[in-house]
Amino acid sequence: MYLLDANTYIQAKNLHYQMSFCPAYWAWLDQQYATSALASIRSVYDELSEGDDELSQWVKDRKDHFIPVSADETQQKFAEVAQHVADLDGKKPEFIAEFLGKADPWLVATAAVTGGTVVTHEVPVPANSTKVKIPNICDAFGIPYITTFQLLNKLEAQFVLA
Repeated sequence: MYLLDANTYIQAKNLHYQMSFCPAYWAWLDQQYATSALASIRSVYDELSEGDDELSQWVKDRKDHFIPVSADETQQKFAEVAQHVADLDGKKPEFIAEFLGKADPWLVATAAVTGGTVVTHEVPVPANSTKVKIPNICDAFGIPYITTFQLLNKLEAQFVLA
């Protein structure tokens, strides 16, 4: 299963797959959810549904696309991820707090316990960076990650004019 980061939805809405001119992308997400190929997590739902735009409404209409993070195994893995991030050397406390305060550690924890692949537009940062990014934490836990564009290729998406 592919687990989508909040930034994949936001960038799709704002850039390449705006809802007004590429409704096929959003319909494709619905189709892929229906086949259990992809999903996201409730923490991402919480972040995205707070807005007052077409994306937040789209998300609110699809709460079932966002799996809960309440399972004991996920909670335990989250604790491991959070401890790992808190123990990272050379990271700025504000970047650690930002990472831990969002859906990111929950996304990593969920991927770890489900055997999922994280889909994100974040890119790894060098070891000497003061930032904390999803790809680096995925690497630390042996979790695969890809971009939306790689996901579209892997699942052989096609948006064809009729």
